[in-house]
Amino acid sequence: MPLKHLGFTRSACHRDHAVLTPDTFVRAPLPGMKQATAILHASARMGAAFSEYTAELEAGGVLGPTAAQRFLFVLSGSVILEFGGEAHSLRADGYAFLPEGCAHAVTASEPSRVEVIEKPYVRLAGVSDPWPLAGDERAVAGRPLGGDDGLNVRTLLPADPAFDMAVNTMIYAPGATLPMVEIHVMEHGCLMLEGEGLFRLADQWYPVTAGDFTWMGPYCPQWFAGLGKARARYLIYKDWNRAG
Repeated sequence: MPLKHLGFTRSACHRDHAVLTPDTFVRAPLPGMKQATAILHASARMGAAFSEYTAELEAGGVLGPTAAQRFLFVLSGSVILEFGGEAHSLRADGYAFLPEGCAHAVTASEPSRVEVIEKPYVRLAGVSDPWPLAGDERAVAGRPLGGDDGLNVRTLLPADPAFDMAVNTMIYAPGATLPMVEIHVMEHGCLMLEGEGLFRLADQWYPVTAGDFTWMGPYCPQWFAGLGKARARYLIYKDWNRAG
């Protein structure tokens, strides 16, 4: 039985990391949204250099505009994304990237949930700007991480210096783990898509399951293990291709 009436939650917020669980989610509309609301997971107020939220849209609902670059990942339902004079239908596990200044519209075809990551673009001298794209995560070829067939990475954005962010899905077979405790300059936003696992963040240990969001700040020690009898899969963001 949930223990929320006893003041219990798995959620925790610290200076360099946070684990946010659905029992603590608060919904509010963001500017420009219509027939939609948002669960804002990460923002500058937390100390993050990016924003990430889950948009919950009614049929016909739309996202508001943004001055930042934007990554979309459809969690459920379907949306129509329009940019460059073309319309793309994105269903669950469909994704898209829109660079800064790319005029676009996102409209839900049915009740839908979309994960949204937004970040100001950091230009690099001599490097062209990134380009818009749309795809399906299920069609992306995975690769074993460090030669471990139990840990598969699907890279959703091009490995090109034009992109200053990376978004991947990582899939863990039961019992698979990261090969090391990582400490690095990149920060992460991580949404559990399915399964369950265990995070080590700084000197704390956190059980997580589908629907949980985790923020890892720069240089926060981090490690993950997939638990249970089914695979664990999460969507993970990091800043990339730039000096800290």
